Amino acid sequence: MRVVLINMPWASIDVPSLALGILKNRVAKVFPEVDVEVVHANLDFVDWVTDRMEFFGRDYLYYSLFTYFQGCGDWVFSSALYDDPKWRLSEFRERHEESMKPAEIELNVRLHELVPEFVDELARRVVALAPDIVGFTSTFQQNTASLAAAKRVKLLSPKTVTILGGANCDGAQGEALHRNFDFVDFVARGEGEAAFPQFIEAVRDGARDFAGVPGLCWRDTEGTPVANPMSTRPLPPSEIESPDYDGYFERLYSSVAQNWVEPKLVLEGARGCWWGEKHHCTFCGLNGSFMEFRSKSPVRFYDEMIDLVKRHQVLDIFVVDNILDMAYVKSVLPRIIESGYDLRVQYEIKSNMRYEQVEVLAKAGLLHVQPGIESLNSRVLKLMDKGVTGCHNVRLMRDAETLGLTVSWNYLYGFPGETAADYPDEIAQMPALHHLYPAGGTSRIAIERFSPYFDRPELGFAELRPDKQYSLIYDLPERELFDLAYLFDALPQGIGSAEAAVLDTAVEEWKASYAHSKLTFCEVDGAIVLVSRRSGFDWTVLTLADPLELAAFRLLNQPRTPEALARKLSVDQDVIVALLERWRALGLVFTESGHYIQVAVEARNQDVLHIDRAVFRAGRHGAEAEELLPV
Repeated sequence: MRVVLINMPWASIDVPSLALGILKNRVAKVFPEVDVEVVHANLDFVDWVTDRMEFFGRDYLYYSLFTYFQGCGDWVFSSALYDDPKWRLSEFRERHEESMKPAEIELNVRLHELVPEFVDELARRVVALAPDIVGFTSTFQQNTASLAAAKRVKLLSPKTVTILGGANCDGAQGEALHRNFDFVDFVARGEGEAAFPQFIEAVRDGARDFAGVPGLCWRDTEGTPVANPMSTRPLPPSEIESPDYDGYFERLYSSVAQNWVEPKLVLEGARGCWWGEKHHCTFCGLNGSFMEFRSKSPVRFYDEMIDLVKRHQVLDIFVVDNILDMAYVKSVLPRIIESGYDLRVQYEIKSNMRYEQVEVLAKAGLLHVQPGIESLNSRVLKLMDKGVTGCHNVRLMRDAETLGLTVSWNYLYGFPGETAADYPDEIAQMPALHHLYPAGGTSRIAIERFSPYFDRPELGFAELRPDKQYSLIYDLPERELFDLAYLFDALPQGIGSAEAAVLDTAVEEWKASYAHSKLTFCEVDGAIVLVSRRSGFDWTVLTLADPLELAAFRLLNQPRTPEALARKLSVDQDVIVALLERWRALGLVFTESGHYIQVAVEARNQDVLHIDRAVFRAGRHGAEAEELLPV
């Protein structure tokens, strides 16, 4: 038996497919006689399209990352799905004529016209392998590309079994895909380690007994769609398979894409979210059907990591866990530090981690963290059920800057219950934070399937409709689009467009100022010397020598109220309030919900960080970069 697994555009090209790597390894263990091949069609597409038009790494990122909420990647391949190079072309132009630049629209249109040829060539190559089963993984903007390829494979080889799986197939989405596209024989919903081998066994043995495969969508002898109940038992961590990435790196190094990206390993230490088990963030739909947190044993996760590093000679690692298992801070990460491997790791964490914990991350090679900051206002964060405060988020940004970690976050708004009063004070204080890593941008929240906002209309979004992108992509009635969609439109909540524009302007100013801004401190002969270079403040050097000021500054390493600070220092609260207001005017502290925290970065490596980032953003090198050096 031969199984071909396909990773279609617009999957990221700098990493192998974790899902297909897991399935490949699992099938090999259960059925060593079954031949499993992974086709890296995302890389194939890069080589195919660059032979036919000007197309660069930034263009691939445009689809794989930046236009997810517009659905451009799926729309491009809808022409192949419906065998029409002009599919919804006029509607696309009309929808985006004001929001896109002409060059963007023409890029979309040109690819829309070309991709049917690519899908046909790919399908012919796959069919030539004589597979018994062809499987597609579909996550983010892979849906129409996968559907189009499955349709073409089925047309060329009707006896070949086609199956879809992945995040886009979870729950009702998988049922809708199976129900509406009859060239997809099966859809796998949920975790595949157990279900996929059961499915292969049913196909291989010819028994065609699919009723016992959990989560599987199939058709009975009369062609009626059947959706098996999904498993109610998440896989225990011991059954979460490690991936087999053999073939990916060899394919990348023969592709044009090798000139665009630095390849990374994808690792998985845990599934689910330990915070979400107790407090599901109201806007988050990332964990789909299974929120229960499960993590691999520290020994196993470390061994898997090092084995993959050695096998593929790659030190850059992207960990897909929705949240760091805090036990790893005292187990896995110290072993990485002791190993001597110069790893460069990306991880999602929670933003209330303390300095000592963040320091372990940095020593272990974490360069990039995604802490889910989302806002600097505690009341809005409470509406999200984040379990942190605005001062916690600022503390994390400050400590990360000290330790050399890049912090990835976006400022979100549009939560039911937020008001215009929740934003002006934080916006007014942003110039004091210009030396800390800024938000990537601002955006009104999207309503995601599996989120509390989707499941519980009483939280504020009672009337949901499929996001507008889906009507441009699929030829389906709205009731079917509702089941197929992951993103939904709703009446806007929270602040209005005018307030949102003010927030956006403030964040853009922060982004523009970051590379040239500075606020550091160091202790010299018992005094604290602060150095500032931020456009919103006219002072450069400030020395704290008064014992009260020194003690207060050190205590404000953690968020504190004026009352608590006065009690700690045994002074009148009015004295502390006056000091804090003076420090706020100087941009030394951030205050929110009655708490204060000092925002200066310990003078260690901030200048190096700013030099590197400033040079990178300006595209300058050598002597041209000297003007960006600190003075």
